[in-house]
Amino acid sequence: MTVSEPDVTVGVLALQGAFSEHLQLLRQAAASLEKKNIDGSKWRFLEIRTPEELRLCDALILPGGESTTMSLVAARSGMLEPLREFVKVLRKPTWGTCAGLILLAESANRTKKGGQDLIGGLDVRVNRNHFGRQVESFQTNLSLPFLGDSLGKRANQPFRCVFIRAPVVEKILPHRAGIQTEEASREGTIVAPSQKPADDLAKEELQAEVEIMAALSTHSPALQNNQEHDHPGAEDIIAVRQGNVFGTSFHPELTDDPRIHVWWLEEVLKAVQRREQFEVADRTR
Repeated sequence: MTVSEPDVTVGVLALQGAFSEHLQLLRQAAASLEKKNIDGSKWRFLEIRTPEELRLCDALILPGGESTTMSLVAARSGMLEPLREFVKVLRKPTWGTCAGLILLAESANRTKKGGQDLIGGLDVRVNRNHFGRQVESFQTNLSLPFLGDSLGKRANQPFRCVFIRAPVVEKILPHRAGIQTEEASREGTIVAPSQKPADDLAKEELQAEVEIMAALSTHSPALQNNQEHDHPGAEDIIAVRQGNVFGTSFHPELTDDPRIHVWWLEEVLKAVQRREQFEVADRTR
């Protein structure tokens, strides 16, 4: 069965935070894919503020910003439940950076109960503001093997990771059919509500294991100068993926390096093609 190259719409949640920076790098990434002749897809990038705009999207980015403010604005504007449906029911490709990672976690600590809502989608517990206050923000260069040969000459160059009041993935959680009940019983911890996947393809995405995509050594000089919180392990997990959901502690959108955006758009295209194949097969049954 032949599947045509689709037109793909990618949204960036534009309620608060660094959404315009993501849009700029998405456009650079699409231009890079066109030069590499990766595919014949036509890309469209949108700022998303309403449920109607969200329904147009094949994929979504939740930008860095202030997670509590973002969740409150989403709730007041009627976006919270549509976002949960997008991520956890339809299981469409979603990437969260910094605050976006917090919102996509199934559990988050260092917060007051009722202080913010989570969308969920990643079976992880995040520690909010793990790397300290705004004045303790830092940058460090890291090797990110999952980027592969993105952008040719820059493929083997370290990626400049920008951490601003950044969270960290404190624990990878076991998958639960409902909410993370053990996490809900922890003091100062909030959990995301449970949602049922829409169909068999969404169920496959839901059953995926959490993959650690990047970690920061606690012996890193940049981190040694930042001692706001304890760092008990040898590494802090700063990027994870689980099926359709990807999250990074740091801010790729605050650099001029589109390599992660290039990689993610390639992953989005694969997901869109899988969805198209599934729907064609479902219609012919």
